[in-house]
Amino acid sequence: MKFLSVLIPLVLLVAGLKGQTPAAKPPLGLLEVRRIYVGELTGGVQADALRELIISSLNGTGLFILTDNPERADAVLKGTGNDTTFTDTLDTNEGAGMHTTAGKGGSGSGSYRTGGFYGAATANDNEGHHIKDRKHEAYAAVRLCDRDGDVLWSTTQESLGAKFRSASADVAAKIARQLTLDVDRARRATEADH
Repeated sequence: MKFLSVLIPLVLLVAGLKGQTPAAKPPLGLLEVRRIYVGELTGGVQADALRELIISSLNGTGLFILTDNPERADAVLKGTGNDTTFTDTLDTNEGAGMHTTAGKGGSGSGSYRTGGFYGAATANDNEGHHIKDRKHEAYAAVRLCDRDGDVLWSTTQESLGAKFRSASADVAAKIARQLTLDVDRARRATEADH
């Protein structure tokens, strides 16, 4: 009887464990990402060039190892981007005008008659401008996802170009700078907790 009192709880324990699934691995945090694969961005041919600039900018931070093999990556950067060139047109019409009239009337009848004076002046000056300005605009909305597809980080950046770089290069640099700032912020928060 003593044997059964020990055996029954053991059998129930084993039966209960059989129905359980192994514990899921906790999601990867931003600070645990070491290797990133930058996936293709949607948005056409311009997005392909933007992807290359993002890879270069992220590589320049020295925070991560960038890989062309998505199987080896801890996280994947994906999203959408575009780079367009357009012409902005502005038509203006500026003008000034002046109109003056002066006069004195005459009246009378018979042999007595008074005379009059009348004068007029008009001036106009109109100037029109047609300005065409060629502009360059780029944007990207990207997210860093772990292997399970959970979003670890995201940002949207846009640019009309910077003083010494194109709009696409500026967007790529902004993405790398924002990721660097957010990783540093996460590190400081972790250090403050310990």
